[in-house]
Amino acid sequence: MNLPNITLISFGYFEKELLENTAEAVKNEFRCSVNIKEGHIDLSEFYDQARRQYNGNNLLKMIDAMSFPGSVKTLGLFNVDLFIPILTFIFGQAFLGGRSGIVSLYRFNNERYGMTGDNQFLQDRFKKEVIHELGHTFGLIHCHNTDCVMRSSNYVEDIDQKNQQLCPNCKAQIGM
Repeated sequence: MNLPNITLISFGYFEKELLENTAEAVKNEFRCSVNIKEGHIDLSEFYDQARRQYNGNNLLKMIDAMSFPGSVKTLGLFNVDLFIPILTFIFGQAFLGGRSGIVSLYRFNNERYGMTGDNQFLQDRFKKEVIHELGHTFGLIHCHNTDCVMRSSNYVEDIDQKNQQLCPNCKAQIGM
């Protein structure tokens, strides 16, 4: 049986262990194969000087325009502060039922919030957000189950409180 393929593209520096652990989590959750690729773009064209952040909508469109043969979903991984016009910041976003999404590591480290650094929290938050955005690409909307990875997250504390997995209801919705 051929497994569906998901492509994760890192833009900027990411620790190899973080990418490998994230790919393994995606593989386990969606029962798919995962390719990790490195991308190179000039991020300056996505930078909004007034907000001092990067436009998530435009980055998402750029990722959506990329094509990888055999890949059913593509997720761009960044380490910059993302926004969309209606929100102060975002952790990530995806096209609902589409083939692409984006996630940024930028707001996941404890130091940003005046706390002691914790690499495990950073990795867990990143994996959860990647799985969450991929869930949207598979057509899942935000879930009301407090443990489900598809629950909405406005703050890192929200991400910390949920599991890394889809709940049984969300799994059933995508035929898993």
